[in-house]
Amino acid sequence: MGLVLSGISISRGIAIGQAYLLEHDDLEISEYSIPQHLIKHEITRFKTAVEKARQQLHDIRNRIPINTPTEITAFIDAHLLMLEDAALSEAPKNIIKTRQCNAEWAMKLQRDALVSVFDAMDDAYLRTRKDDVDHVVKRIQSYLINQDGQSHNAPEGWLKNSIVVAEDLSPAEMMMLQHQGVAAFVTEYGGPNSHTAILARSLGIPAVVGIHHIRGYLVQNEILVLDGQRGVVLANPDPQELEYFRSLQRTERLRHAGLKKLKQQPAVTSDGQQVSLLANAELPEDIPAIKRAAAAGIGLYRTEMLFMSHDSLPDEEEQYRTYLKIVRAMKGAPVTIRTIDIGADKQAQGRRQSGSMATNPALGLRAIRWCLKDPAQFIPQIRAILRVSAHGPVKMMIPMLSTIQELTQVLRIVEQEKASMQKHGIRFDKKIPIGGMVEIPAAALAASAFARHLDFLSIGTNDLIQYTLAVDRLDEEVNYLYNPLHPAILQLINMTMVAGKKANIPVTMCGEMAGDTLYTRLLLGMGLREFSMLSGSLLEVKRIIISSDASVLSRRVRKVMKMSNPVEILEFVEKINAAD
Repeated sequence: MGLVLSGISISRGIAIGQAYLLEHDDLEISEYSIPQHLIKHEITRFKTAVEKARQQLHDIRNRIPINTPTEITAFIDAHLLMLEDAALSEAPKNIIKTRQCNAEWAMKLQRDALVSVFDAMDDAYLRTRKDDVDHVVKRIQSYLINQDGQSHNAPEGWLKNSIVVAEDLSPAEMMMLQHQGVAAFVTEYGGPNSHTAILARSLGIPAVVGIHHIRGYLVQNEILVLDGQRGVVLANPDPQELEYFRSLQRTERLRHAGLKKLKQQPAVTSDGQQVSLLANAELPEDIPAIKRAAAAGIGLYRTEMLFMSHDSLPDEEEQYRTYLKIVRAMKGAPVTIRTIDIGADKQAQGRRQSGSMATNPALGLRAIRWCLKDPAQFIPQIRAILRVSAHGPVKMMIPMLSTIQELTQVLRIVEQEKASMQKHGIRFDKKIPIGGMVEIPAAALAASAFARHLDFLSIGTNDLIQYTLAVDRLDEEVNYLYNPLHPAILQLINMTMVAGKKANIPVTMCGEMAGDTLYTRLLLGMGLREFSMLSGSLLEVKRIIISSDASVLSRRVRKVMKMSNPVEILEFVEKINAAD
């Protein structure tokens, strides 16, 4: 038997191929002083490096086939936009001037400042955006110290069917590797929410990340098997193991062919229960993938990136234009816009934390607390959402609610702005649905009270699990404790479902649990009828739904609520998943 290495699954699929160990030259960044009379020259050197980095990204983008999905090129575009942003294109110039230091060191200082903001974030998806800062900064620094290290003129297809093993990969590198025909990739670092991970899923490339020091265990060109579903890499497999994984590949190909046939098929269980399958989004560029998956709408539109990508807070008009682009692109499908989830853990560029630093940002001034602390910054978003509701079926969703008092304040602000807009003849949906996110245990425990004041509830399982179990799922020291099947989590989900049913309002789930097929039948049995997830997971979930009998699952799942052992619960879930 060969060597088995375990990591984090980020893109499912089986790949078999030769190992290509990709070595990145480490950039040695040193600080040295620049005489006053050479400061202008140093700034020119910096501007030249930025321009070369920009040109290289443009070259990569131009080599992407014209029929490539929009969301793929969006990753390259995101890096190009970062090169235009003052945080990377202007701030280092000021550092060079004030510190009289070399450009490489100025970039390092600015990179450290930006990454510290991302590191403090509680939202797992946004926290991993620091990877993009690293990729862009390293690209500029490589030109500054004449270590480009990229081979963009390599013969086409020279890595065909190889499994690339690297410390980490940027989205641009991913695109180049995909162009060369790689079968899969595995990295020492990375997480399921990075741009690279999302890109791998969009490209359909099997991938595993988080296998530390893997390059030290492998030999160049040896045969590898990568199982993207289980997060496993097998080195030097024997003939029997190879045949087993080749059979899995054949099964996987048949499964993919079957999924394509489900796009236009309604999400209805075998006993006639209608299920709404929605998608999560955060940028207009996400829309093409959402449409290709035939999502019924957007169940969670995150607005944070609009705030975090600007030097100043976006005003009402800019927010309105951005939301309108999303609503129009969805052509009548519902769009749920979550108000900004930002604060001590996620800083907008135009607004910095005042007062002392939070000891634990995840428990500090964030989301609706941040908004209510300074309503003047919250009201433009409320007005923008109200205005865009005149152009399609829009819902407003409030994150991180913990008390009825918070909700009362929000509803009062909404009513005030409605009255003001009506007075000035501004169109909006007078009956726009307003919902709240259940992502704090207190909200689940008080779900019945919240349900009496809201039009819908949405369970954010990522935060709900972390807050309930006191576990950071990205912390390798404790993330083994992160378990959606912990009985406490299931009880909180059940409380929310019951509260929604009694109040006769819909309950949606928009966390990662909603897009994981391991939990689909369990959630159906618990009464969930609205799932919101990454578009890439939607057809897999639909496949499970249309082969499930919801009434039978409802009877069977009642047993789960009496179980106290997560292992016992997992065994039960696997049993109902195995049933025809």
